[in-house]
Amino acid sequence: MPYLTPIALLIIALYLISSIKILPEYDRAVIFRLGRVLSTPKGPGLILVFRPIDRMVRISLRLETLEVPAQDVVTRDNVTVKVNAVIFFRVIDPKRAVIQVAKYLYTTSQLAQTSLRSVLGQVELDELLSEREKLNLRLQSLLDQDTEPWGIKVSKVEVKQVDLPEQMIRAIARQAEAEREKRAKIIHAEGEYVAAEKLALAAELIQRQPVAIQLRYLQTLVEIGTEKNTTVVFPLPIDILSAISKALEKVNRGPGGSSNGL
Repeated sequence: MPYLTPIALLIIALYLISSIKILPEYDRAVIFRLGRVLSTPKGPGLILVFRPIDRMVRISLRLETLEVPAQDVVTRDNVTVKVNAVIFFRVIDPKRAVIQVAKYLYTTSQLAQTSLRSVLGQVELDELLSEREKLNLRLQSLLDQDTEPWGIKVSKVEVKQVDLPEQMIRAIARQAEAEREKRAKIIHAEGEYVAAEKLALAAELIQRQPVAIQLRYLQTLVEIGTEKNTTVVFPLPIDILSAISKALEKVNRGPGGSSNGL
């Protein structure tokens, strides 16, 4: 009997030592005492867990990154694409994350997959490619609303990659090429319109100042002469051609006013 007291003290000491748990700053402990959860999670720092009366479930409060595997999505315009995404979330209520859901990581992953197919299936392909930020916010709001009863806060959702079929890639390339050709033709037509306006203004100015056409002849000769070629250009006014044409018509008509046929 005298030896029982030190042994009992040793057992009690070992039990107390084994009951000591140290939690880092980012962890919280949800304690179940005799099957009932304590009102407030414990931690961080030094806590006591008296087994087998107490059972501890450790929950991390750090930001979690969850990658949603590629999902086959049929858009509203009946185009099949593969889309994957990344979800950033954290546990804000450890007690609800343990009690309300069995495995919050797995459940959140499955919810993200179904939400991704549901939301992206309601939009067209052009909207999926061009308005990704809007879709990210919509997915984040939907997931945050669904996971809020579990004590989980979804902070951000990013559509990571969109894989298009080969036929659709070629069709988009042809569409982009046609759009570029359309813009080039519009720009060319606008340039021709502006050039026509400037030529009309120049014609009006030359009509008021006929000597300007002679100055243009001389400037053209100077420009041609600086190119060091052997071409000889002789400016011939159009008025001379008109006078020669009228003279030939008079000669052909003859003295009686009738033309001389061959």
